Amino acid sequence: MLVDGIVSCIRLMDLREAFALSLYYTALFRITACCTVCCNKEGIMRISIVELRKLTIAALKNQGYKEDEISIISEILLYAQLRGNNQGVVKLIGQGMPKDPNVKGIEIEKETPLSVRLNGNQNQAMLVVSRALEFVLEKAKKSGFALAGTNNTSTSSGAVGYFAGKIAAAGFIGFVFSRAPERVAAYGSYKPVFGTNPIAVALPAKPDPVVLDMSTASMSFYGVIEARTAGTRLPEGVGYDAGGNPSTDPAAVAAGALRSFDGGFKGSALAMMVEALAGPLTGASFSGQQDSKKNWGHLIFAIDPNLLGDRDAFQSNLKRLIANIKGSTGLPGVEEIPVPGERGDAILKKTMESGEVEIEKKLLEGLRKAAG
Repeated sequence: MLVDGIVSCIRLMDLREAFALSLYYTALFRITACCTVCCNKEGIMRISIVELRKLTIAALKNQGYKEDEISIISEILLYAQLRGNNQGVVKLIGQGMPKDPNVKGIEIEKETPLSVRLNGNQNQAMLVVSRALEFVLEKAKKSGFALAGTNNTSTSSGAVGYFAGKIAAAGFIGFVFSRAPERVAAYGSYKPVFGTNPIAVALPAKPDPVVLDMSTASMSFYGVIEARTAGTRLPEGVGYDAGGNPSTDPAAVAAGALRSFDGGFKGSALAMMVEALAGPLTGASFSGQQDSKKNWGHLIFAIDPNLLGDRDAFQSNLKRLIANIKGSTGLPGVEEIPVPGERGDAILKKTMESGEVEIEKKLLEGLRKAAG
């Protein structure tokens, strides 16, 4: 029951409350907060959730963030890390994402009853998108629909499913689009013209939201960074070196380009749509135009199911849809038909039951270094 409580709490994105529960759970099973031990997988360590959070907070403090900023950023990073998502603490190692010393306040560039556009003024993107999310939820509760765009940030917003999931937890359908500097080639080319351009769509299913969170690239750029940090190769077909040759060397692909998630035209076309929606629509850079490294963009919107019908009926039909998908006949060797978010939720539950997180050895070393 305790584990289920923690998992449900995290699904609702209140990690601060969830960590309070995890402290009790850790003590209950006598897991020492500072303990890390090797697990069976080569190069993989296990660290307590409590210790991981302490290291994350310390690293953010060293990178110049204030307590209230650390609370928001660490929650989003650990949301990803506890689910086995590569949008977690890898962002803090190496150069990290230090706070811009010249940062200004987040500014409203345009606002209507249904929308808002925010100039991030080089604040950390997780803080800017969190502010945009507040606007979206406030406006959607009044009007049934709301959207927000952000521009002028130059750091990662983390796992976009975090934000979409919060929208769904409030009873709305949530969409989040994000674009960043060019890392992905268009179909038929090897020159990067798109960001990894993730998409998140979250449905207000019961008992928990269904959250699709995917990159339109073959993998996120931080997946490449994780592989480079670990000294491992990338899968075949992920990307090219700077000369257009297929490569599994993460350093070569980082200097070259990733492919779209399907390696074909459809994935490339979807990446283009995200580039347009999170770029020129929001006042952000796009495809190398303007200052692409300093002007990343996001688009967020929420839809109330009551605009087209009845929310309760929609949720009831979502339940039937999920059951129908999971009850479909599997191919030989397939034990379970998955729906979006299940893999991450399963990892989260396992993590909370053990009180420990699996983390690659060199990544943990980098995090400890960042934490000082």
